[in-house]
Parts: sequence; C-alpha cells; structure tokens
Amino acid sequence: MRKHIFLAVFGIFSAGASFAADTVTSPCRLPEFPQELRCGKVQRPLNPAEPGGKKIDVHYVVLPSQDKNKLPDAVFLLAGGPGQSAISVAGFGQAMLSRLNKRRDLVFVDQRGTGRSASLACPEMENSAEVADDVQMQKQSDACLVRLKTLPHGDLRYYSTSIAVQDIEAVRKQQAYDRINLVGASYGTRVGLEFARQFPLSVKRMVLDGVVPPDMSLPAADAQVALDGVFQDCARHASCNAAYPALAQQWKSLSTRMPQSVSVTHPRLGTPLKFTMTHDVLLSLVHKTLYAPTTVAGLPYALTQAGQGNYQPLVTLSGATNLPGPAGINYGMHFSVWCSEMFARPLAAPKDEFEKLMTDMYQRTCKNWPRASIPAEFFSIPAAQSPVLLLSGGIDPVTPIRHGAAVAKALGSQAVHITIENAGHGLLAQGCVRDVVYRFLNAKENTDALKVDSSCVRQIPRPLAWQALQAGKEVQP
Repeated sequence: MRKHIFLAVFGIFSAGASFAADTVTSPCRLPEFPQELRCGKVQRPLNPAEPGGKKIDVHYVVLPSQDKNKLPDAVFLLAGGPGQSAISVAGFGQAMLSRLNKRRDLVFVDQRGTGRSASLACPEMENSAEVADDVQMQKQSDACLVRLKTLPHGDLRYYSTSIAVQDIEAVRKQQAYDRINLVGASYGTRVGLEFARQFPLSVKRMVLDGVVPPDMSLPAADAQVALDGVFQDCARHASCNAAYPALAQQWKSLSTRMPQSVSVTHPRLGTPLKFTMTHDVLLSLVHKTLYAPTTVAGLPYALTQAGQGNYQPLVTLSGATNLPGPAGINYGMHFSVWCSEMFARPLAAPKDEFEKLMTDMYQRTCKNWPRASIPAEFFSIPAAQSPVLLLSGGIDPVTPIRHGAAVAKALGSQAVHITIENAGHGLLAQGCVRDVVYRFLNAKENTDALKVDSSCVRQIPRPLAWQALQAGKEVQP
C-alpha cells in the first residue's frame, strides 16, 4: 500500500440525458487507449461546510459505450492506495471490465488529492531511488508536508473518504447517470462502502475486491500470518524444504543481526547502492513481497541468500527502488486519509512486529499531519440495499478473507463472498473472476445477481518456491 513500507433498473439513455452529459465533457486521449475518450471535471468546495469558499476541480474520464442501446447504469472504478489515481489505472480497469463497456460507460474519477484532482503528490518520497530508513522517510514526509501546506488546496483536513465520496456523487449527477455500479479495489472498497452508506439510492450494485473495512486501522494486519504461511508451506514440500531447510529459524536468526551495512547493485540504475539494513527496513522489504504469489515464490530464496549476506535478491524482489508507475501512490493524500481515519479511534496494541512497524511509522508521520474530522457513523456498515459481491484472497497480507467475511456479514442477505485460499491481494485478474463480475453486474434482476454462478472459480495451489536450476539435477515437486 505504500512504496517504502507502507490499495436495479435497466433502461436506455434518453436523448436529453445523453446530450446533457456530452456538454460537460470534452474529447480527450490517454496514452493506453487508441480510441477517443471524454474528459470532464466538477468543481467542488474544498471544505463541504463552506460551499462558497475555496474550490477544487475533481477530474474524471469517461470511456463511453458505443452501443446504440446504451444502458444507464455506468460502472465507476474506485482506485486503491489510498492515493492511487483512477485515471492512471484506467487501462487496467478497461481490460478487466471491457465486456461491461459494450453497453455501459466506464468512469474513472481521480479522488481528491490524487492525479489531476488537487494532487497531493510527494515526489520527495515517490521518486526516491534509495532504500530509505526511518530517519530518511521521516525527513521526506516532513519536507512534503511543509510544501503541501503552501498549495492553494493545501488544507489537508478535507481529503477524507467521507468527503471524497460526495465528489463521486457530484460526478454521477453531472453525467446524469441513474444508479451506478461501483467496482472498488483495495482501499477503493472502503470508498465504495462509504459511498453506499451515504448514497444508498445511487448504487445499483457493488464489487469489493480485497476488502478494507472502515474500522481496519493498519495496512499490515496479516503480514505475519502470510509470512508464517510461506514458512509452513516450504516445510511441507520436500524440494523446498531440501533447498531452504528450517526457513522459519533462518528468518529468526536473520532478523536478529540488524543493523548491517549493505552493498548491492541498484536493480534499476545498475549503480552501487549502499544503505543500512535495520530491522524495520528488513521487515518492510519482506512485506512488499507478500502481496502477490509470484513474488512470494521467490521469498525463500531471497531470505536464504540474505542469511548468507547477499541482499541483492531481496532488494530486487521487493521493488523498493522502482520508479512509481501508473499505479503509484500520491503520499500526501495517503497520509491525509490514514492519519485521520486510523487515529480517529484508539488503536489496539500491535500483535506482532509487522503491526508494530506500521504503527510506529504512522504515528511518527501523523504526529504533525493535519487530520480530518471523521464522523462516528463512518465506522458502521449498514445492511446493503443492493447486491454486493466481495472478493478475498487467503494469503493476502493486508485484506485477508476474515475482513471480507466480516463485511459480508454486516451487509447481510444482499452480499455474496467469493474466496480463493491461495490467492494474494486482489482477485479481479485471477482466472475467471472477471467473468463472474460481469455476470453479477450484467444480471437483469437483483435476485439473479445474488445467485451468480461462480463455479468456474477454482481453488489454486501456492506457486512452488523458486529454485535456481542446477546442471544435471531435476527439481522435484
């Protein structure tokens, strides 16, 4: 979720509604789309309590359906993070939701504080080419905070989830959509839940992929569980156990050797990279690899090599020195959300070293960060008034199955929860899940949506631990 350690009625548009929508957008292009799109913006008060006060522009992009019988229930993609630009990941959204786009508009709204909407980017953190320790990260976030406060839109108290969903509702109204479908990924699921709480009559159906409940306080809640799973799985498989014996004990030994001076080759620049490997930096690098099964597969090798003094595989596998890509995080918005919502209620004591790492980091950063006022009702989940499909992966280190199960229970009879035990963070791109999502959102009746056939979703094994090939030796499963 962060770079360092730290995501019911079908119908046809009337001519009047279509014309009204077209007049508030203009033709535009995005690099990943060969076709023309429509770009728009809605002017919003920075502080909703002062409608006549300072304004910001909330930008959005519409990928229009070209069907002459276009349906009015557009699909809004809610990006993760917090701090991710929905417009920047529109290419991914289109790939996942292309079948729905045949008869429905796809809409990508840059949440306030991200992308084109009053950006709160922190290049001090986002463009760093180093593996930063606690002191460096604190200096970077402090410098970013000082600079953000000088911006015209730099009152950081007005970037909470509760305020942001009101912007989305304003986009829906400006585009003259009827009830809309929401597809939220990671933090976007929290946005979807809050939108449905505030505007239940504006929601037709909702998909929540990698569920972040409103009362989730830490973005590392199950990292230790995920890491323990790596150790247990390796011990169960003969080839992994032979290549990486006693992996859990190796990890304990490795984590007690800090700090160490480390020299590696910069994975991206090819230049020498020297830094101090502290216990917290080690945890953060490991945490990054736990998000996806493909990187988890390389973790036994990387940890074993680190135990022998070679940290190159771990640094490379973690992606800690990568430049921010399209899915990058605007950290000013990230901290404005987390510092407000994470500390709005008393924090429980950390139950493991990953939680302690995150708690300490956010407490340091949030100590001086301006905080929004979070309404008490934000932390509640009313029973759903329209169908909700929830997706959870069993080895997800941040949004595990238990989160999806708890939210599904709160939503009640309108919720359907699909799980894949050995999948990581986010299921939308996993196997046939996108087809299930299509059938769920495309069903003519709510009763049909709730009975969506998910039998194509298969439980999958963990990827085998990566092993270096040796001449004349065959790797056994």
